[in-house]
Amino acid sequence: MKIEQITVGTMGVCCYLVSCEKTKKAALIDVGGDEDRVLAAIEKAGLDLQYIIATHGHPDHVCGNRRIQEATGAKIIMHALDAEFFAKAEVKDHFSHLGLEFSPPVDITVVDGDTINIGEVVLKVLHTPGHTPGGMCLYNNDGPDGDLFTGDTLFVTAVGRTDFMGGNHQDLLNSIRTKLFVLPDETIVWPGHGYGGDRSHIGFEKRANPFLK
Repeated sequence: MKIEQITVGTMGVCCYLVSCEKTKKAALIDVGGDEDRVLAAIEKAGLDLQYIIATHGHPDHVCGNRRIQEATGAKIIMHALDAEFFAKAEVKDHFSHLGLEFSPPVDITVVDGDTINIGEVVLKVLHTPGHTPGGMCLYNNDGPDGDLFTGDTLFVTAVGRTDFMGGNHQDLLNSIRTKLFVLPDETIVWPGHGYGGDRSHIGFEKRANPFLK
């Protein structure tokens, strides 16, 4: 699996271009803007984009979905609970102050334990509610260390905020402890924002993250 981290948009979202080196199939995780730059990266690498995956439905992580889908025909994937939650008029009204576009209708919904196949790359869906009802992380253990895309669930020495509509702080902490901290310590953490750094490891977060003490 090849990973390219691209910081995009006005809110500094870490977007990931994940590809299978053998088949050249690819997926984008959290397209939060700068669509021209993202499309250029896909073209430069000669990739066939299959999926646009949202770790959650907040507009800063999905505002590029429409443009990327129109350009590539890739299918949009989101957890079933967030696909339902962010389709509600009152939820869209609540987040409209961000001034960012919501995702077009989701093509594929997933739930905990599902897998997303990108060529020979397999991402396992870990439902991690708390930041949003259908927040999810994506785990691949094919490499020597394992890779975990955490969206806004877990950052480097920080955790996602829970004061937005649909957030729950206790659910978030429980998600991290029961779904993420059970993974091997060497697992690489790829966060949804680079607030404390652009990557980490599960073992380091277990030892050093002040929100999980």
